[in-house]
Amino acid sequence: MSYYQDSLFSEEEITGQKNLFSDTENDDSQKASEPVTCLGMTFANDDERRSYFRAELRKKLPELRHIEGFPIGSDDDIINLSDPPYYTACPNPWLNDFIAEWEEEKKQLEAEGKRSANFEVTEPYSDGIRQGKNSTIYNAHTYHTKVPHEVIMRYILHYTQPGDIVFDGFAGTGMTGVAASLCANINHSLNEEFKSNGHESPIWGLRHSICGDLSPLCFHISSNYNRTVNVACLQRAVEDILNKLKDKFGYLYEIKLTNGVKGHINYFVWSEVVACNSCGCEMNVHDLSYDYKSKTLYKQLKCSQCGTLQEKNKACKLQNTYFHPILNEVVTQTKYVETILNYSLSKSGRFFSKPVCNELAETFEGYIPLDEFPKEGNNIPQLFTVGCYNINDVYPLRTQYVLAYLYNLIQEYREEKFQLMYIFTSMLPKLTKMNRYMPQHGSRALVGPMANVLYIPPQYVENNPIDQFQYQANKVIKAYAEIRNGAVVQICSATNQSIKENSVDYIFTDPPFGSNIMYSELNLIAESWLKIKTNNKEEAISNKSQHKGILEYQDIMTNCLREYFRILKPGHWMTVEFSNTSAAFWNCLQYSIQNAGFVVTAVSDLDKERGGLYAMIGPTAVKQDLAITCYKPSDELTEKFKTSEDLAMNVWDFVEELLCHLPVHLQKGNKTTAVVERSPKILFDRVISYYVQHGYPVPMNAADFQRGLRERFVERDGMFFTAEQSLEYDTKRAQTESYEAAQSMFVGSEAEGIEWLKRELVEPKTYQDLQPEWMQALVQTKKGDNLPELKQILEENFLKDDEGRWYKPDPEKEADLEKVRARELARNFKAYVELASTPKGKIKEARLEALRYGFRECYKDKDFATIVKVAQRLPEALVMEDDVLLQFYDIAINRV
Repeated sequence: MSYYQDSLFSEEEITGQKNLFSDTENDDSQKASEPVTCLGMTFANDDERRSYFRAELRKKLPELRHIEGFPIGSDDDIINLSDPPYYTACPNPWLNDFIAEWEEEKKQLEAEGKRSANFEVTEPYSDGIRQGKNSTIYNAHTYHTKVPHEVIMRYILHYTQPGDIVFDGFAGTGMTGVAASLCANINHSLNEEFKSNGHESPIWGLRHSICGDLSPLCFHISSNYNRTVNVACLQRAVEDILNKLKDKFGYLYEIKLTNGVKGHINYFVWSEVVACNSCGCEMNVHDLSYDYKSKTLYKQLKCSQCGTLQEKNKACKLQNTYFHPILNEVVTQTKYVETILNYSLSKSGRFFSKPVCNELAETFEGYIPLDEFPKEGNNIPQLFTVGCYNINDVYPLRTQYVLAYLYNLIQEYREEKFQLMYIFTSMLPKLTKMNRYMPQHGSRALVGPMANVLYIPPQYVENNPIDQFQYQANKVIKAYAEIRNGAVVQICSATNQSIKENSVDYIFTDPPFGSNIMYSELNLIAESWLKIKTNNKEEAISNKSQHKGILEYQDIMTNCLREYFRILKPGHWMTVEFSNTSAAFWNCLQYSIQNAGFVVTAVSDLDKERGGLYAMIGPTAVKQDLAITCYKPSDELTEKFKTSEDLAMNVWDFVEELLCHLPVHLQKGNKTTAVVERSPKILFDRVISYYVQHGYPVPMNAADFQRGLRERFVERDGMFFTAEQSLEYDTKRAQTESYEAAQSMFVGSEAEGIEWLKRELVEPKTYQDLQPEWMQALVQTKKGDNLPELKQILEENFLKDDEGRWYKPDPEKEADLEKVRARELARNFKAYVELASTPKGKIKEARLEALRYGFRECYKDKDFATIVKVAQRLPEALVMEDDVLLQFYDIAINRV
């Protein structure tokens, strides 16, 4: 068999894929020639539909350009990348038309018994998720971050029913759309998972979705992930292109051996050349770094002329000046030389060889982006260190010729152009000089680009682009066989949607991770091929070159989530996935969610089984992504707050609605696990947050709240339930073997210390009994938080019997203790206010609970100036990493 296969698929596979699209609704070949109906209009064929809506989109572009997030690009390039009204490389002006059509479809589905008008979700999805990242769909196209669609399907199936509308404003690669559309087909493994977790089988059926992102690259990937494709036609186009590439450039990737046999070149290895700091002799980094025979990696380079040892990064860098045939000018870059190549012989395996001279016999033909990189950026300056100043510089010269020719070939295919460009962009990351070569890894020496940076290493790989096109085409075509239409995709800022309010049934979103990834910079190379680039004004990241810090990130996220709140239907749910090693960014996101008006009900692990590079290294790395579950309060509750003058009574309306949105029972194996969100402290925090974010005065203190909570609701195992929920909890609790309190095993704050003691004091204990275990449980507190001594926490929160043993107070006496504790917290806070009032009064450490208490009291008294004065004298990390302090400070600073 030759190295290049005659076909990517067997005839049976192609026939099988044709069968996947055999019904009239999904057959692109029929759509191309038969009448199609779109948004109530009928067209002779799909080409006529596309031409009509492209003309309409062109008319609307002048007005759309004023919308936040409009990409950087010409009208022609935006139109060429769009397939309206479904996929628009700009804000989509037909969203509300689709929503109106989908709402009408719901009525038909109800009439057919496929959905219910009374469907209601009262509990968040709280089951653990384990899902790998090796599916055909997931691997079709790389991106910096991606949630497997199977993960999102679980949430969509829980929170929605067929016909519902799902939204994702940070859609990335469009996995939310893929998940929504694949709910149309029963997934038996997910069915079994729901049953094994004690749920009924989910209601299967198509959900519609709206996916948006600032990035044109994301739009390009997402719009391809969410369209039905004629696989057989695409297969033929790919094979046609492969033949043309081999005819024109195949000789560049052949090696003729001394026996006359030809080998197929898989890749070339290029090595930086540096100068010895002692004698100036040129040194090849590759040749001096690794001994292939002994498999020894050398940390230092040894000069072959003078024998001097020196670190690789401390040797003198050399420059190479040459005439660039594409730029038609002389350029200077870091000196690299072609060192070895890897080739294959049919049935014999792979081998290494010294370079061969296969000079380019072609004149440059086609398109390659020559745009200059911007002068500033967090990642871009890394490229300047090796002399890469233009987009084309990141590709080896041979590769530039092949890519330019391939790009022009793709433009000739009218029907398959979108899909061929999808294959094209999927192969780009493996063709840059950023692909690292590390011979110490043996067969895995090609380790790919370093994640989330723009770094060209001392030894890089020049992959065979013809191979890469074939390899990626294979993966993409297999993925296309599994996906289908269902999503509307646009380029738009999440801060400004044209969707009417209260239109969306559910939101799943995966926002940017603070300062982890510089999306617009990393996407710039691929977007240059698309000829449309990200407008990063509203990009939700922390980035020095964009003059955005953590507060700017928080402001943008708050604006995005307020827009989410506006378009989501009252009483409906949102799931936010987030991963960041910084507690400050994590806290900012939670604050932004609540500031937008949502009520948080749960935070749970979202285990995608294999994290990205940044999730797997470092002592503080986040090993699992987190899913924040929240809901938009009902219209009834909102109206009560608007019309009622008794804010204290509204507290109990809010708590009752919140309790109805919390899990009644969490079970792990045969154990019942506490729902921490039902504890008095968390419930009171949610009340405070809701009142503060809506500008209402807080009508009661913690002691009054706990007393009222016990009068109106049922307590079980330290948690509170409605009367109906308590019966359900008692029943399920009786069916489990044991109870596991969801309290921290460690003490890193005063609140955690109180909960730890509550658990330890199931039976009365003396101070001497508690102190050794207390010391073992202590961990580092937040910077600036002054944790009280064990004795003080006991005196303020617990009671002591005649034998000197500490025990938990009963509910009646607990309220009295809260008053004693409040007096002590007030005394502490007064000291901080006095210190902050002095000219140089910097508060290096403070009791966090005293600050929370003091800020809350100042808010009640509308003394915003004191909040600001104290906050500005505290360590920044203490304020930014505590949701209560941040909440009061953010409101106060806007009111002084």
